[in-house]
Amino acid sequence: MRRNYNPYLLPTCLRKIRFYCKAIIIPICCFQLIRLLIVPTTGDFLLLVVLVGIAFAFHKDFI
Repeated sequence: MRRNYNPYLLPTCLRKIRFYCKAIIIPICCFQLIRLLIVPTTGDFLLLVVLVGIAFAFHKDFI
């Protein structure tokens, strides 16, 4: 049986890191999307996919 995720059980420093990462991931995704539209490469596309996955995980509280 899976336990519910509670971010308040994390140490204070990890909660702060999680908060700042959650706040900065969307601007990084936007920058990467603009870069991908200007100079499309496979590496940029894969990086954007990973960043969007991380942003989705933060949004749904998987991380």
